[in-house]
Amino acid sequence: MYSTNRRKFLELFGCGCCGLILPSCAQVPITERRQLRILSEAKINAQASAVYQQFKSKEKVSLKGSDFERIKSIGNRIEYAVAKYFENEKLDDPTKNFEWEYVVVENEKIVNAWCMPGGKIAVYRGMLDLVDNDDQLSIVMGHEIAHAVAKHSIERQSQALTLQLGSQIADIFLGGAINRTRNTVGGNTGLDIFRIGILNPFGRQQETEADYLGLIFSSLARYDIRQSVPFWKKMSEKNKGKEPPQFLSTHPSSTNRINNLSKWINEVIIKYPPLA
Repeated sequence: MYSTNRRKFLELFGCGCCGLILPSCAQVPITERRQLRILSEAKINAQASAVYQQFKSKEKVSLKGSDFERIKSIGNRIEYAVAKYFENEKLDDPTKNFEWEYVVVENEKIVNAWCMPGGKIAVYRGMLDLVDNDDQLSIVMGHEIAHAVAKHSIERQSQALTLQLGSQIADIFLGGAINRTRNTVGGNTGLDIFRIGILNPFGRQQETEADYLGLIFSSLARYDIRQSVPFWKKMSEKNKGKEPPQFLSTHPSSTNRINNLSKWINEVIIKYPPLA
């Protein structure tokens, strides 16, 4: 009786999950990779905007000056290029609901940049000091904008929610075996099998996709994407000895990143030439 009821429950649960997930499957623009989005983009964008405003009020940021105008100019060119590309291709523009904003974060110790959902962008002073020219800065900003265009934040949160729910349900019918294994491995090695086996590879996939899309956006915006390789070689040298093994990271190794970019450059220049 128990086995029959369990099978029926699993069948019903599986059907219910399919009913939830299948209508929520979407495609990443250009790459056409299938992705899961079960959360509202409008809600995520609103949350990101609130966090961004809070960030600006707490950190030392610049909203004027030559460096601010520099990142805003590069951002505006990429904004236009992305929107124009989708218009030309008669495709839905994934940035149509974005409310673009830019800040320079006055912290020279941090070499970073990011773009929150909805087009909220920050570039740190340390990154501005590292890049040699606007072409290299466009590679950085194109990559971050690509994360927002591809809705990677929504996908990550959707995946985390689905993984949590699925593992909890499965654990009920496996007598807690998943949790026990996770705790045992974690206790013995300090490693989370979910992170290493699922979340990190997924993160690397998104980062690689953002590298590719960012290269396209920079090319469309009339920047020299050949500068991507010397930039990442410079980043690799800066991070020498500090990078964890790739399987422990959500990012591809610098070597793999440089190899990918070198492989993609000619293809992108031909398929996605600069827009007028």
